[in-house]
Amino acid sequence: FRDISRGGLRLVTPQSSEQHALESARQYDECYGLAFAQQLKNKDIPEGGSKAVNLIDVVGLSNDAKNFVVRKSVKAFTDTILDLIVETQHSRKHMVDLLGKKEVLYLGPDEQVIPEDINWIVKRAACRGYDTPNAFMSSKPRTGINHKEFGVTSEGVNVYLDVALRRTLGIDPTKNSFTIKMTGGPDGDVAGNELKILIREYGKNVKIVGIADHSGCAEDPNGLDHDEIIRLVNISKSISHFDDSKLGVNGVVHRVDTEEGVKARNGMHNRLKADAFVPAGGRPNTINIHNYKQFLAEDGSPSSSLIVEGANLFITAEARQALFEDAGVVIVKDSSANKGGVITSSYEICAAMMLTEEEFFRNKKAIVEEVLAKLRNLARMEATLLFREFENYGGSLPHVSQVISNAINTATDALSIALENLSKEDIEVLLPLFRSHLPPTLADLAFDRIHDKVPEQYIKNAIASCLASKMVYKEGTKFIEAQPMDKLANVALKYIEKEREIAALKEALSDVDMPESEKSTILELLDAGGARTALNLF
Repeated sequence: FRDISRGGLRLVTPQSSEQHALESARQYDECYGLAFAQQLKNKDIPEGGSKAVNLIDVVGLSNDAKNFVVRKSVKAFTDTILDLIVETQHSRKHMVDLLGKKEVLYLGPDEQVIPEDINWIVKRAACRGYDTPNAFMSSKPRTGINHKEFGVTSEGVNVYLDVALRRTLGIDPTKNSFTIKMTGGPDGDVAGNELKILIREYGKNVKIVGIADHSGCAEDPNGLDHDEIIRLVNISKSISHFDDSKLGVNGVVHRVDTEEGVKARNGMHNRLKADAFVPAGGRPNTINIHNYKQFLAEDGSPSSSLIVEGANLFITAEARQALFEDAGVVIVKDSSANKGGVITSSYEICAAMMLTEEEFFRNKKAIVEEVLAKLRNLARMEATLLFREFENYGGSLPHVSQVISNAINTATDALSIALENLSKEDIEVLLPLFRSHLPPTLADLAFDRIHDKVPEQYIKNAIASCLASKMVYKEGTKFIEAQPMDKLANVALKYIEKEREIAALKEALSDVDMPESEKSTILELLDAGGARTALNLF
C-alpha cells in the first residue's frame, strides 16, 4: 500500500484437495484483507501495509516431504521478491518499471514460518545485494525482537482490553472481578502471552472461563486454574493438555479426538458467557454475517458485550456491524488492538539499519524494554482517543477505529508529498520528530548515522507518520477532516512550529512566581490546546 512497506509472510498448507481448493478460491481476498488491515495498523510507523500468503500444495505428502516443499516454497518466494526490488543490470534489462522509483519491502514471519526460514531469508538478501539485509526480515533469533518471547502483540491487546473494560463496562480490572473467554491456546503467541499478562496484571480478579484452540477447549464457570494455565504457557502446550484434576466442580476439558469434543470446541466462543471475549487465535472470518447470531442468546443478548480482537480478521466487517446494531456489542478492531507486533517489527528494522549486530545484541535488553514502553504508550493514546470519539460522536467502535487510521494515513500521505519539496535544511529541523519516535537507547547510540544508514525516503516517511499520529492523537480526527486536502500538509507543518513555541512558553512560565495551582492550570491549558489555538483553527 506504500512504496516502503512491511508485512508478514504466511504459509497455508491445506491437508486435503477440497481444503486446498477452498483456500485457493479465497487466497487473494485473504491476502488483500490482511494487507489492508496491516495498512490500517501501520499508522504509527514509517512503513505502509503489505502481506504475503503462500498457498502450498502438500496434499498426500509425508511430514518430511511436506517440510521440504514448504521450506523450498519460502526460498522461491524470497528470490521472486528480491528479483523485483534489488536493481541489477540484468533486472533493468528485463523488467518494466512503471513506478519510476525504488520500492523498499520488509518481511515478517507469520503462520508456519520458522527460525530456519528467517535466517535463510536474511542471508539470501545479503547474497543478492539487498542494501540492509538484516532489516529485510524481522524476528531474527539473535538480533531481532521475537514477538512470542517478549509478548509484544499481547502487551498492546491488553492495554485496549483494560481501557475498554473501564470505559464500556465500568469495570476496574485492578479492583473488580471480571470474566474472559479466549480463542487461541497457551502455546500460541498472542493467546499464550495474553494469558500471562492477564494473570500478571489482575491476579485473582480475572476469571478465565474458557480457552479454545486447535486441540480442544477447557471451560470452568468459576475460572480455570491460573497455575495450570501458566504451566501450559511455559512448556508451550495446547489446551488439550490441561490437567483435569485442576478443574473446578463444573469444569470440563473437551478434546477434538471425539465428535462431541470438536462440536464443543467449535462453539465455545459463542456458547460461553463472559464479560469480554478475546479472539487471540483462529482462522479469518470465523464469525461472519451468516453465523453471527450464534453469538447471541435466544433473547438477543450477546454472550459477551465486549470483544477485543487479538487475532486478525476473526470477525468480518459485516458481522461486526450486525453485532453492534443487533446487540450493542462493543468491538475493538484488530487494526487497533493488535498493532503492537507491527510497531515492534518497525523498531527492529530501524535497529537493523542503524546498528551493527553486536551493538544491538549488547543493548538488546534495554532496547526491548523501551520498545515495550513505546508500544504500550501508543496503544493507550489510540485507545483513549478511540473511546473519546466513540462516546462523543457515536457510531460503531470498528468504524471509529478505521476513521482514526484513515485520518493518520491521510495526513501521513499529504506530508510525505510535501516533504519531497522541502529543502534539506527544513528536513533537518523536523528530524527531532523521528528521534523522539525511536527507543532512547537506539537514538543515543546511532541517530547521528541516519543519513548514512537509512534511506532518505524512509526518513521522510518516518517524519510524516510521527507528525501525523502525534497530531491526530492530540487533536482528534475531526481536526484532520476539517482541513482542505490541499492545505493539510501545510497545517501539519505549522502545527509542529506552534508546538515548539508552546513548549518554550511553558518552560518560561515554569519559573514565574505565582500560585502553583494557577500555574498548573495554565500549563495544562497550554498543553491541551495551545498549538491548535495558536494556529487560529477551531
